[in-house]
Amino acid sequence: MRRRICFEALSGIPEIQPGDDLAALIVAALEANALGLCADSILVVAQKVISKSEGRFAWMDEIRPSAKALELAAITGKDPALVELTLSESDRVLRAVPGVLIVRHRLGYVMANAGIDMSNVPGQDGRERALLLPLDPDGSALALRTAVHALTGHAPGVLISDSFGRPWRNGVVNVALGSAGIPALIDRRGDIDRHGRTLQVTQTAFADAIAAGAALAMGEGDEGMPVVLASGFMPDAPVVDCKALLRSIDSDLFQ
Repeated sequence: MRRRICFEALSGIPEIQPGDDLAALIVAALEANALGLCADSILVVAQKVISKSEGRFAWMDEIRPSAKALELAAITGKDPALVELTLSESDRVLRAVPGVLIVRHRLGYVMANAGIDMSNVPGQDGRERALLLPLDPDGSALALRTAVHALTGHAPGVLISDSFGRPWRNGVVNVALGSAGIPALIDRRGDIDRHGRTLQVTQTAFADAIAAGAALAMGEGDEGMPVVLASGFMPDAPVVDCKALLRSIDSDLFQ
């Protein structure tokens, strides 16, 4: 059986502002790029686009660092305001060394600086802004899927992606923060392999795999293509959102 997955970045997505109708902009970009939606379509959307449309900004000059933030800033060499903002988005500090602040985000992600970003985030009137993660990435994905369905009659899978560093390996890859309409995690335990053995531990992070592939088309710099249409393959597995990808603290051996 042949499998083919196609990733196509959408050109024509403008700089997103709070309150923008992201579904309408994506549908317009699909039409401008002569692309359509089908049963196996998945829209992969960069987290920044979602956060910008939801107004998840923080003004850096309005942040007052706490004593804890000042302590961690001295250890890491990071801006105390950024550290305070990181703490406000996190429930646990896991690692603080020069140049590195790893936390457990309030949503359960283990990541640097709670995912707070200032790249490709324009300031205003000389003031700097930081961009936070969406309040509910799975909910954001579902809302976008519903809106695209209303405009097109098609309900594609929707995946919100962001770049993550990885323990023991250099470089970042994109992973899924939120999803709707796809099996984010596929549980293969109990299936049989080619030699008749029963799979004991295999769980496939399908959403992360699609996010990583889409990032190659999306780019990480000034490409300006934050939405990718993935098509060609949709697993026959129960739909679960990205909460299924998160390890509970009691099962995480590395915290």
